[in-house]
Amino acid sequence: MTSALLHVDSVHKAYGSNPVLRGIDLTVDAHEVVVLVGASGSGKSTLLRCINGLETIDAGRIMLDGVLEVSAPDADLDSVRKRVGIVFQSFNLFPHLSVLDNVTLAPRKVLRVPRAKAEFSARELLSRFGLGDKAESFPDRLSGGQQQRVAIVRALAMDPDLMLFDEITSALDPQLVGEVLDVVRELSESGMTLVMATHEMTFAREVAHRICFLEAGAVLEQGPPEQMFDHPVHDRTREFLTRSRVR
Repeated sequence: MTSALLHVDSVHKAYGSNPVLRGIDLTVDAHEVVVLVGASGSGKSTLLRCINGLETIDAGRIMLDGVLEVSAPDADLDSVRKRVGIVFQSFNLFPHLSVLDNVTLAPRKVLRVPRAKAEFSARELLSRFGLGDKAESFPDRLSGGQQQRVAIVRALAMDPDLMLFDEITSALDPQLVGEVLDVVRELSESGMTLVMATHEMTFAREVAHRICFLEAGAVLEQGPPEQMFDHPVHDRTREFLTRSRVR
C-alpha cells in the first residue's frame, strides 16, 4: 500500500454476466489531476462510482489515505462522501430548492453546519465561480452551464479532499462547455485533487498531470500528457487519440 490519497487495487466489477472493470489499478496523490479517457463503455463512469461508494465492487480494494476502505462491506459511506465529491453529466439539482438551498443542504444536514455559516460559505463559493447573483434563483431559471457550475459548487461545499467529475460537459451545448471547464481549470490550479472522465481531449492535455487510457475495463496505458498524446505505446491508445483528433 502506498501513501497515495486514493489507492485502487485490482478492482473488478460486473453487472450480471457483463464484466465492466477487469482488475483496475490506480493511485492518485494529493493535489494530482488524473484524467480518465477511453471509448464509451470502457469503464470510466463505473470506476468513479465505485470510488465514491455508489457502486459495490466484486473484488479488489479501494482505499482513501490508506486507512478508510471504501470497498469494505461495512464501509462508513457517509465518511467517504464527506471526503469524496462527485459531479455527473446530469446536474441532479433539487428543482424545488433555490441555488442557495441546493448548496447548503448537505453541509447543514450531514455536517451539522449552522445555517448562517453554511449560507455565508455557500455565497462565497457561488461568487467565486460567477454565480453570486444566482443564489436565490431556482434551477429552471439557469442555463445548463450555470446549473452544472452550481452542481460543482454544491459538491465543493462539503470541503472534499477528492473531487470526481464524470463527463460533466457531455449534456451541455458546445457554447456552454467552456464556462464549466474553466471551473475545473481553476480547481486544478488551486491544488485540488481531481479524477476526471472526459472526452474533451484538448482540455485533458492542458490540465492533467497524468492521463489514464481505459480499454475494456482495464488501464491499458497511463502517463503524463506529453507522453500519452505524442508518444503512446499501445496501438489502441494511438488509434483512440487519433480519432479524437488531439493536437
